[in-house]
Amino acid sequence: QVQLVESGGGLVQPGGSLRLSCAASGIIFSRIPGNWYRQAPGKQRELVGSITKNGFTDDADSVKGRFTISRDNAKNMVYLQMNSLKPEDTAVYYCRMGDTWGQGTQVTVSS
Repeated sequence: QVQLVESGGGLVQPGGSLRLSCAASGIIFSRIPGNWYRQAPGKQRELVGSITKNGFTDDADSVKGRFTISRDNAKNMVYLQMNSLKPEDTAVYYCRMGDTWGQGTQVTVSS
């Protein structure tokens, strides 16, 4: 059974940093692209960033230069390093690989 579990969310002040982790199981991890999405209250879920099986990344314009997606194929992990966080980054962040979604982790940016 494919399972994705996110962790690392929390409350952070504007300008701060967080690192989200997504632990995958039940899949041939190294063959599948990884994606991070987020959904703010009252808004549609949006793609934050993607990473191919070979490590090539693409980020949404709203997070370019601040967020970095990475993966460790040996550990079956996908990461989202978030720097210079803004209040508008507040959302539930989800990991997706293939058709499987994680349960989400809350990120709140507030002073």
